[in-house]
Amino acid sequence: MEPHHRTDQDRAAGDGVIDAAAADVQQHRPMLLGLAYRMLGSTGDAEDVVQDAYLRWRDVDRSAVREPRRYLSRTVTRLALDRLRERTARERYVGPWLPEPVATADWPFDPLETVEQRDSVSAATLYLMERLDPLERAVFVLRSAFDLPYAEIAGIVGRTEEHCRQLYRRAAARLADGRARFAPSRREHAVLLERFLVAAREGDLATLRSLLHDDVVAWSDGGGRARAARNPVLGADRVARFFAGIYSRRRPAYELVELNGAPGAVISLPDRQALTFSVADGRISALFLIANPDKLGGLLPSAT
Repeated sequence: MEPHHRTDQDRAAGDGVIDAAAADVQQHRPMLLGLAYRMLGSTGDAEDVVQDAYLRWRDVDRSAVREPRRYLSRTVTRLALDRLRERTARERYVGPWLPEPVATADWPFDPLETVEQRDSVSAATLYLMERLDPLERAVFVLRSAFDLPYAEIAGIVGRTEEHCRQLYRRAAARLADGRARFAPSRREHAVLLERFLVAAREGDLATLRSLLHDDVVAWSDGGGRARAARNPVLGADRVARFFAGIYSRRRPAYELVELNGAPGAVISLPDRQALTFSVADGRISALFLIANPDKLGGLLPSAT
């Protein structure tokens, strides 16, 4: 049974009630942020959704809620679903849209313990999840990142268990084509990233081509706020020339950081950029370059 909303008399208990509600949300905040971010691809939107969930939690009779974590998870999921259904800004976005990068070594986005959980927050997966409708995205996140049973997912999204199974299978199938089957180790990924950055700064086209998959694709997100390619850059030769052209002239400083659960870099031109990529068959198969300053405020300052 859903808890009833608090009356004005209930609220008269004062700041202690609010403090208790805030403490409940704070206890589960990393999980709630991780859920909202995976759903929306934006740290700002994730923070807003968790704040809205707190306001709802503050105004219900919490003594009637057996499991606050489950109630808060359901609230965050439903609020995120509402945002996905109402969102129209993407239709007016200038150039490719990429998810906002997060420095996951220093940001409380749980869970990030397993390979599957890290993959669910990667730039590649979040970008591909734009293919899904809101309900498919919610079910996929709840199942793949949080390993919730279908019975619980059904209660959260308001569908039957069987329908949720179908939604998950459909989402997984739609994402499978764009994701590498075998991921490199974190050390291999980091070494490949640094070799790529060094070659790009040196303008070493031969080395860059050797690091890139033949059918590599590079997306760059400037959002109309920073210089970026308006269309995806396709193929090893074009991608090599694109990055050598950007970095060999200015030879920017960069800082290696963990972005979205994998090795990445924050680059100074002097304007900041964030770079992550995916790997297939030992070579770079997709690159994600975020230059839109609206998406970089949460990252640590780049190396100088």
